[in-house]
Amino acid sequence: MATSEQPELDFLLVGGGLGNALIALALFAHRPELKVGLVEQGRTLGGNHLWCFHAGDVDEAARGFVSQLVSARWPRYDVRFPELSRTLEEPYAAVRSERLDEVVRGAFAAQRGSRLYLESRAVRVTDRTVTLEGGRELRARTVIESRGPDALASSERAGYQKFLGLELKLRCPSPISHPVLMDALVPQRDGFRFMYALPFSSDRVLLEDTYFSDDKQLDREALEREILQYAANHGFDVESVVREEVGVLPLPTRLRPEPNPAPGGPLVAGYQGAWFHPVTGYSFPVAARLACAIAAAEPGALREQVWPRLVREQRAQLRYCLLLNKLFFGAFAPDQRLNVIERFYRLPPESVRRFYAMTLSRGDRLRILCGRPPRGFSLSRALSASGGDSAPPSVRPTPGGALS
Repeated sequence: MATSEQPELDFLLVGGGLGNALIALALFAHRPELKVGLVEQGRTLGGNHLWCFHAGDVDEAARGFVSQLVSARWPRYDVRFPELSRTLEEPYAAVRSERLDEVVRGAFAAQRGSRLYLESRAVRVTDRTVTLEGGRELRARTVIESRGPDALASSERAGYQKFLGLELKLRCPSPISHPVLMDALVPQRDGFRFMYALPFSSDRVLLEDTYFSDDKQLDREALEREILQYAANHGFDVESVVREEVGVLPLPTRLRPEPNPAPGGPLVAGYQGAWFHPVTGYSFPVAARLACAIAAAEPGALREQVWPRLVREQRAQLRYCLLLNKLFFGAFAPDQRLNVIERFYRLPPESVRRFYAMTLSRGDRLRILCGRPPRGFSLSRALSASGGDSAPPSVRPTPGGALS
């Protein structure tokens, strides 16, 4: 028999990833009078992740609570392609999951009436209640769930972004002082491939081998060899590997979930609710924007008035980005996809920034798609991939059980 815990919370967040962590921090920053609970089945928050974002992607309302999470920041970054080498004077930042865990724990400890429920598995989630394994029931005026990328299980996928990253301790100072977001001068195989480099300090760097591929197979041992060879070839004198992160993210062309929220169900945030960038896999800017919108809303108006507007706004951006995935994977052979990204990085810096932030203007959309197509574009291939359907894909964000 379920037992109910009193008093009732104002917000109850299910899942301890990036999305709910930012929602909690936004509420504490802007609505400190509210009582917030967060349920996470693990011992820590955030898992084993490194989230990166363009600093200009974060709205002014979020900068206060986001700044305390930042583990590293750089004033610019480079991209490298066969016919384009460019430095963009755009700030770039990184957040480690360890830092996220530390900051969010501290925020809950300082917030009277709010509570973390770690090592607690939610077995039933409704719009007002969360039942934990063992029968304990928590109640709140608003429940928000964000527990994983499972919502994409039945979605149509164009391809995958897959990567292995190694954080390396160096014997000698790093040969780079700011990030290389894409070094596409590496041999192209298994789709579009690039190396990603983040220098955290003079003796610590992350190197990541990334693929935009038609399949999700990833040979970790082979990629580790490739990364270490790249390091040797580019002047990184490696002493040891101190951390590893691996990921395979589905990149969809169409999402077909149920409405968000489902009747009697929680509001659904995070990757699970389609609050992510389907082209890049980036989730930080969208998650921060959503967190601020939730904190700014009157709790009584959130579900019926504010949330539907937020879903519509995200859906409008999703439609266009899903169309880009459809063209990228459908209209270009794997060995020609590099040309698409190289052309993209010739755009004005503000258009690049808004693309990553998922706040594209009408002008940005025209700049990306209009003009002479990149080399390798095949209309017949595109029509074949779409089954002859040239209409932009429709999207309905999901409810349910994270690129957090």
